[in-house]
Formats: sequence, structure tokens, C-alpha cells
Amino acid sequence: MATSTLDTKSFTPEDDLPIPYMQRTREYYLALGYGNPYRWAHYEEVPFTPLGRSLSQARVGLITTAAPYLPEAGDQGPGAPYNAAAKFYTVYSTSTEEPAPDLRISHVGYDRKHSSAADINTYFPLARLREAVQAGRIGALTPRFHGAPTNRSHRATEGDAAELLRLCQEDAADAVVLVPS
Repeated sequence: MATSTLDTKSFTPEDDLPIPYMQRTREYYLALGYGNPYRWAHYEEVPFTPLGRSLSQARVGLITTAAPYLPEAGDQGPGAPYNAAAKFYTVYSTSTEEPAPDLRISHVGYDRKHSSAADINTYFPLARLREAVQAGRIGALTPRFHGAPTNRSHRATEGDAAELLRLCQEDAADAVVLVPS
């Protein structure tokens, strides 16, 4: 009896399925006592505005969900376990000039098995954006970057988004790189 290549492949176990995170989040919200399951923002139409100039002439801003390091908040270093004490709850702004800020991501859920968060450029690419300016791929950076809080309701996120938009307009950003962690 001939063996097909399908028979020689190594398959994962039958119970090795993707984590149904959307359903789990809905159930989690119900378990916390909210009257309704969590509902993700979903729009039939998304506004799009083409960039009005070439990227090499554009002023680019940066928005991150990384948190400023808080020495009193416990372990926040690379590979640190989840740390709710390191969360921030208001939009913040910091200069894009040297020195680079000390930002961390221990306050968010990410795959700690396959990533250690040791390379800040994976969640806060300010150094890479500076290099892009030096190479002429980006015209300039805005004078500051902004932090977007996580773990928020739709209502709070809408307020944060309005504040971030105001700040980016104040910085005269032509485009913004949003790096959620």
C-alpha cells in the first residue's frame, strides 16, 4: 500500500486550536458583572485619507501603548510577568529628542513565551524612525510622541483618541505610526 505525503507530515494534536480570545473576552466581561459582553468597535466604512505629500517630505508622529517605567511598580523589565501596577490611564506626551525614554510593556498582555520584550524597537520604534529621517525616507519627526492608555472602555478610548488627534494636529503631523503592544 502506497503512503501519501500527507501521511508522513506531522500534525498538531486535535485539541491544539487557536485560542478563541474574542469569545473568552466576552465571557470575562460577563463574569466581571458587566450587563453585556464586551463588544469590539466595528464599522462598515472606515475613513481613509491619502497622504498629501511624499513620505520623504512628511512629518511623522508616533503613538505607543508602552508605559513610562515606574520604579515603584515592581518588575517591568524584559520577560517580566504581567504587571497591572505599571498601567497608565491618561494620554501622555514626551519629546522625541534624545535621550530615548525608558518605556516598558509589562502592563499589557503579549506572548511572553515567544517574546521577551528585550528589544524596545519592537514596541517603540523611535530609533528606527530617527534612522528613517537620517536616510531621507521620512521628512521629519514630530517634536514629541504620545502614549495611548490600554484596558479602557469604548467611551474612554474615544476620549483618548480625540486627545491624541488634537495633540498630533498640534504637532503638525502629516502621518502617524501607531504601535500597539
